[in-house]
Amino acid sequence: MKRETGRLERPGCSIHYEVTGEGPALLFAHGLGGNHMSWWQQVGHFSPRFRCVTFSHRGFWPSSAIPGGPDPDDYAGDLAALVDHLGIESFVLIAQSMGGWTAVEYAQLRTGKLRGIVMAATGGSIARDKLGDPAALAAWEAASAATKQALAAAGGHQATGLRMLAEQPAMALLYQHVDEANAGLAKEALRARMNGMRRRPPEDLAAAGCPILLIANEEDVVMPPFASAAIARVVPGASAAMIGKAGHSAYFERPAEFNALVEGFLAGL
Repeated sequence: MKRETGRLERPGCSIHYEVTGEGPALLFAHGLGGNHMSWWQQVGHFSPRFRCVTFSHRGFWPSSAIPGGPDPDDYAGDLAALVDHLGIESFVLIAQSMGGWTAVEYAQLRTGKLRGIVMAATGGSIARDKLGDPAALAAWEAASAATKQALAAAGGHQATGLRMLAEQPAMALLYQHVDEANAGLAKEALRARMNGMRRRPPEDLAAAGCPILLIANEEDVVMPPFASAAIARVVPGASAAMIGKAGHSAYFERPAEFNALVEGFLAGL
């Protein structure tokens, strides 16, 4: 399959990207525990029929390191510049976890280039208290905190979960290897900046002007599984789906189920 790599020069950094395949464009925005390599199971699946664009957000290897950590406010502008650089006039954005900040903020630019958005295990910059019933949110946070402690004790990663660690230890290890490629990243500083951006009402997603699929994961300890449906209820053109027996990174843990949901979404555009 056709594959090319490149660098996009941006103010204060250089963005690494890869383009694989030909056809309608799909752009993939990774999460805090990943980089452009995270999407290997999606690129392998979709690139025979689509032009798959993966990139590493600023501060994430092999894009430029940012002293003190990147500012997620820059992500949407970086994405817009990459889309223009590649001459893409229409695309579907597939965003996971941290990539949701990129997606929500890019939607506010109203470029008219979005055909659709997949929000996987993310609400992006939508306010945390808008993600569901307060009592349900508090109960989920308490249960998730206990699971995170168990994961830490087992040497696992909160973005994979206990099930992947037990059932797919090699995949859990691979996930950690990808994450550790970003060893120089000031993650806590970035996480604090991301949390500071969580101010938007879910209705702001309507600025995208396109269909939106929100994918939740049943055993997620990072994003409340019920939040995707809560967002979809108030955003015109949005729908929600759930992947069972999966932690935060279902695209990595359950790629067949994840890819099938995306396939169905693409077929309806």
